[in-house]
Amino acid sequence: MKQEEVNRCQIQEWYPKFKSFSIKTLIHELPESFVQYLLDDSGPFLLPLSISNEDALPNRVVNPEDEEDYQLKQGSDDESEQSTSPPSFPELESDVKQSILSLGGSVFPKLNWSAPKDSAWISSTGTLKCCSFSEIALLLRSSDSLVHDLCHAYDSCTDKSSSRPSRFFLALRKWYPSLRPEMEFRCFVRNRDLVGISQREVTTFYPALVEKTESLLEVIREFFIDHVKSSFESENYTFDVYVTKNEAVKIVDFNPWGAFTLPLLFNWEELEEQNEEVDFRIVESRRAVRPGLKTAVPFDYLDTSPGSGWDQFLKNADQELQQQTRDDDDGLNPHLH
Repeated sequence: MKQEEVNRCQIQEWYPKFKSFSIKTLIHELPESFVQYLLDDSGPFLLPLSISNEDALPNRVVNPEDEEDYQLKQGSDDESEQSTSPPSFPELESDVKQSILSLGGSVFPKLNWSAPKDSAWISSTGTLKCCSFSEIALLLRSSDSLVHDLCHAYDSCTDKSSSRPSRFFLALRKWYPSLRPEMEFRCFVRNRDLVGISQREVTTFYPALVEKTESLLEVIREFFIDHVKSSFESENYTFDVYVTKNEAVKIVDFNPWGAFTLPLLFNWEELEEQNEEVDFRIVESRRAVRPGLKTAVPFDYLDTSPGSGWDQFLKNADQELQQQTRDDDDGLNPHLH
């Protein structure tokens, strides 16, 4: 794999060409100071100081009687007790705020290649839905998976000349609450031919998909031939699509062939040998489900006592879940990355 193949899969590279067939997205170049903020793990976990006074974390309802044990002694020489000023990115925050408003008030973020999917647990919705710069900063700063983009993007390249791209971008993608995870698929292209399609969400069995495989295969194959095959420059790659209720196909993402890209219901050896008709795979029964690692809220680290900020936070999360249950007829929240 070459660096140029990896670079083509950056959202700021492919989105301008395919935006008419994708999810509405606005892209911001990140200042290097913000990139270094995401990388810095030498000090306390601090969110940027918001110029809009927006807070991504719940504030504790203080009971003065409980605070005596947490008072700092004056004159302490302990460096861990010394205060650290939070960073501030007013220009970026202002630009992001405008983009969120223009995208309907809710977005999900990603960097050049990856979304902070491993930090969704910290959101009250359990998703990547963000309504403010502070919420975006929280997800990005809490994510371990973004270390790939920041430090290891070219590790699998035979012509690796650097560990990271010279510029990083923040993509804000419009949040659609009615998207259904079972209608997202990963498509595998080898030698410019579509050789395989896999259900993207492989941790759940969706009975309705079993009856739709032939029509979905045809719709995705026609879309590839008409809009992707001659437009994307690489010979080997993968791309994720979402199929709407009226069978319109939307591009979600592009990824390199092999390396850090998951083959899902295939393995890479199978895909390398695939020479016949397109192999379309879905989870065909509950026994075929492939459970993945689920990142849960680390409850041991939460103050959930009555009156605490997290107590209210979890109540809000429960209310959100109840609302989602009532809205099941309209679909499920997206699981995009």
